[in-house]
Amino acid sequence: MDSINKQQEEKNHEDLQGAEAKARVKDMAKDSSCFFCTDFKRGDAFVTRPMSVQDIDEEGNLWFLSASDSNKNQEISVDPSVQLLFQGSSYSEFLTLFGSAQIVLDKQRIKELWNPILKTWFTEGVDDPRITAIKVQPSKGYYWDTKHGAAVSMIKQAAGAIMGKTLDDSIEGNIGI
Repeated sequence: MDSINKQQEEKNHEDLQGAEAKARVKDMAKDSSCFFCTDFKRGDAFVTRPMSVQDIDEEGNLWFLSASDSNKNQEISVDPSVQLLFQGSSYSEFLTLFGSAQIVLDKQRIKELWNPILKTWFTEGVDDPRITAIKVQPSKGYYWDTKHGAAVSMIKQAAGAIMGKTLDDSIEGNIGI
């Protein structure tokens, strides 16, 4: 079986580890849409919901705020395994991360993560007693992105279509943290 990747003239696969992987995750996840997936042990389809990443720390952990009485928190307390799915745009910045989630009750950390728009869900503000932080420690993942940005990628794809040649500007690979 011949993969489309073998038709590439340019390198389009690069696995990332350690600091390089953490930097890629931080860059791709910081402003992307995130789907937070839990409840893998049921054997059914896992549960998915949109969540906003509040912070990505130096160790590569992703931080979220959540209600203590949410289904998500209950699911994490039974099984801390999670998958995070990110999409930055229609054409690039796709990322999936697998890891372990931990519910954190540290009020100082919650204050650091607080954003006033969150008062929509936590009506008592930053001191709402229902607020918890969720720390996700990723262990592995996979990314798909462009090497030179969306504009160059589109030009290369158009040129490739005209020439009948694969001129994709994509890069993808495993992420090990």
